[in-house]
Amino acid sequence: MSLAQNPRQYVIRFLYVGVALIILLRLFFLQIFEDKYKIMANDIAIYRKVVYPPRGIIYDRNDKVMLYNQVVYDLMVTTSNVPKNFDTLKFCDVLGIDKPQFDKMLKKVHLKSGPMRQGAFLEELTQEQTARYQENMYLFPCFELLERSMRIYPNASAGLLLGYVGEVSPGMLKTDRYASYTQGDYTGMNGLERSYEEVLRGQRGVHYLERDNFNRPRDPYKGGALDTAEIAGKSLQLYLDADLQQYAEKMMANKIGSVVAIDPNTGGILAMVSAPSYDPNLLRGRERSKNFSKLYKDATHPLFNRATQAAYQPGSTIKPMTALVALDVGVITPKYGFPCGGGYNYCGRHIACTHSGGGHAANLRLALANSCNAYFCHIFRLSADAKKFGSVEKGLQRWYEYFYSFGYGHPTGVDIPFEGKGLLPDSNYYNNRYNSVWNSCTVVFVGMGQGELALTPLQLANSMCIVANKGFYYTPHFVKSIDKNPKDPLLKPFLEKHVVTHITDSSFEIVQLGMQDVVDKGTGKVAQMPGVEICAKTGTVENYAIVNGNRMKMQNHSVFVAFAPRKNPKIAIAVIVENAGFGATWAGPVASLMIEKYLTDSVVAKRKYLEDKLYNAKLISKYTYIIDSAQKLKDRIRWEAKMAEKKYGDSLQGILDKRKAEAWLRKNYMKK
Repeated sequence: MSLAQNPRQYVIRFLYVGVALIILLRLFFLQIFEDKYKIMANDIAIYRKVVYPPRGIIYDRNDKVMLYNQVVYDLMVTTSNVPKNFDTLKFCDVLGIDKPQFDKMLKKVHLKSGPMRQGAFLEELTQEQTARYQENMYLFPCFELLERSMRIYPNASAGLLLGYVGEVSPGMLKTDRYASYTQGDYTGMNGLERSYEEVLRGQRGVHYLERDNFNRPRDPYKGGALDTAEIAGKSLQLYLDADLQQYAEKMMANKIGSVVAIDPNTGGILAMVSAPSYDPNLLRGRERSKNFSKLYKDATHPLFNRATQAAYQPGSTIKPMTALVALDVGVITPKYGFPCGGGYNYCGRHIACTHSGGGHAANLRLALANSCNAYFCHIFRLSADAKKFGSVEKGLQRWYEYFYSFGYGHPTGVDIPFEGKGLLPDSNYYNNRYNSVWNSCTVVFVGMGQGELALTPLQLANSMCIVANKGFYYTPHFVKSIDKNPKDPLLKPFLEKHVVTHITDSSFEIVQLGMQDVVDKGTGKVAQMPGVEICAKTGTVENYAIVNGNRMKMQNHSVFVAFAPRKNPKIAIAVIVENAGFGATWAGPVASLMIEKYLTDSVVAKRKYLEDKLYNAKLISKYTYIIDSAQKLKDRIRWEAKMAEKKYGDSLQGILDKRKAEAWLRKNYMKK
């Protein structure tokens, strides 16, 4: 059959020739014009350098630097590239290390990064090590000097909220968030460093350099035409006042607790302290892992942010909110009084009050000023039992809705990670707990801030913003602007005003006046400040610790919430000092001094004694003893368990005898 009779042969021949031409043209293009593959093919002659840009700087509200960058060098290696005849002695001499150290460090890289991936052989070289290595780097082509930025904290404060930077772990690389990262990259691990990672990190670049005959990178390849420019991270300006932050940390030294101060007009956080705190410079450089381990094991948990994660019973500081609900539900008026003679006896048990004389709860303002437990237990019950709700279950659920709108029972949305939500019980909670058999007397303690209610210090401070603003708040946040842009899309959620309820201004006004009475003539006189109307509420919270299954009575928590001035408020604050006693004794002075410091930038001479009292107080010792006792007990039990395992095999019966453990703890505790 001729070709004319079978045209398919033309098609097949054309396809073969066409494919061959395409392949030849592509090979020609790759070899002559495509620089990317030429670089890959000539990796010995062309050095590909990844350049990490400096992370963004963080400033306080007054443009004071909270943290900045310092250039350091890490020595990187891919262990499979280290030749067998590598000059180890010369290498060790250059870096000032010995052969055992070299072997240990190389093995660590091999285990951590694997044989084919680059890992950090030596982090943060000294200036001397860097200079000596650069002079001799042509002798060690399997190693690479990597330039990066290291965080420096000039104020040595605000560690938990600023966060720290660490190397991305293999587990993190498997998640979507870190899909663009590679082994050896650094990322924000906590605080603002983590929340604003994408803003702060910038964009890394790639530079191509030609090597000389000694294998040293020299001039840019093709004049830098193929380089990708790095883009520096954006800076953050905070609402935080660095001086106020340091002042608060100084006052909270040797104490357990937290402080949160917020500007009610913006939701901007002026200060946040979790005590005990730590120097953030500890979590950088070569000693980062060792220091982190020490902080993690510390009995007082300095890495735990008590301001956003710890939940406390609010005690009497919740009474202004209990009053607002009762006023709005309509079960009381500002003139409503209660005949308290020293306690509340309406629920078949005696709930003690700190006052016994008549008339201290003759109206709402007096009850707030004197912090009458009986008054607020009763008006809570009146709210829950209000006839218009039809049942206590529905009444309690309405109370829950009020309190939820106040910011309780859910995270506030603050712009640092791992925020807790506290505990806000609703009707379902009590139905499950009491098998649907309960009434307002069952839960009466909630009205005075005890019982099942538990709030974070941040939630308490935010609720003071609500009272100060007469019914609205902005989500608490640290960042005021990103690269001087206050309207950056990332900040949009923090510009939204949250109106909490329909509670009238008159109800807020009477509660504000009652809180001012707390300072002027009530339980919070310690906060009095000349010329400034301060509204506050003290709280003394019963505190129990569970140690090895035992419920042990501890010293009460000292709690204080406030805002000032009453008209045109500029600061709202919540302070908790654990195991410290009355609210006015310790938390009150901290809050009032911070208010004075922020509003006037100084403290009057006649109040300096409060500073001295706080600076010299050591309230942490009693607390740590209980923790240490519990830890000693656990260690003793573990030791006895090991001894029993040696003697009896797997049988550990009797070693964890509860009564024996309890007796040991009591005996040692009583000795103290």
